[in-house]
Amino acid sequence: MNRSQKEQAIAELKSGLEAAQSVVVASHMGMDVNTVNELRAEFRKKGVRYHIVKNTLAKLAIQGTEFEDMAPLLSGPTALAYSSEEAPAPAKVIKEFAKDHDKFVVKGGFLPGSGLLDEAGVKALAEMLTQDELRAKLLGTFKAVPTKLVSTFAAAPRKFVNVLNARKADLEAA
Repeated sequence: MNRSQKEQAIAELKSGLEAAQSVVVASHMGMDVNTVNELRAEFRKKGVRYHIVKNTLAKLAIQGTEFEDMAPLLSGPTALAYSSEEAPAPAKVIKEFAKDHDKFVVKGGFLPGSGLLDEAGVKALAEMLTQDELRAKLLGTFKAVPTKLVSTFAAAPRKFVNVLNARKADLEAA
């Protein structure tokens, strides 16, 4: 890799990280190529970018940015997963993938505005709801209030009709 290619790789990584909602740092050392390709396919489905990076280039890319706190995580074989759309997306994919693949190691992560995450922090990030899940939950809440109101209004006349039917049955039986 010549100097201009390195500069271009650093610039691409830096621009990708600046737009990222979250970053997960991992290592897939010891995994075969087909398994890594499966992981890449899962990331693509969720709109997550996944790069195997040279630590020196990654450190240059994060230098002078808020991501500089990630520097201690950049040792040994390193891969970065990040998304500019959904903060929990990389962590969710990694959580599912790591269940079946012991060789996949999560080193940590970074959440802009919150800082460095350890492995437990990445797991907590994976439990967060995505925007679509939050919208669905909010819509369900909005829908529940009018539904309950209508059923409350309908309950009084329904009960009154039940009382009248019971009285009618009593009169017919007598």
